[in-house]
Amino acid sequence: MPDSPPDSAADLLDQVLNPLLDDFQESFERGVALLQACPEAVLSAPLQADLLRRLDQASAELRSARALRQAAPIPMALDMKVIQPWHQLVLEVWALSAARRRAP
Repeated sequence: MPDSPPDSAADLLDQVLNPLLDDFQESFERGVALLQACPEAVLSAPLQADLLRRLDQASAELRSARALRQAAPIPMALDMKVIQPWHQLVLEVWALSAARRRAP
């Protein structure tokens, strides 16, 4: 976050929400990368395919949310109903990463 205080509520919203969205994007990309080299001993092929599908869907939703926020004439937040499934995916990516580190 910048050292100077935000000039408005819109600036504060951007300072909080933009890094969060960046973190989601990085986590989704990390999940895809982990799946590309994931042995079936860590996660079965059907579960890998399902996780990849959900990561791709969440990435598309994230791009749409960013585009809508940018196009909106007024500052726009995101509903927790949108963000919560993304957070769950981040937790799954963390779990996959941990499982890969533990695997022989």
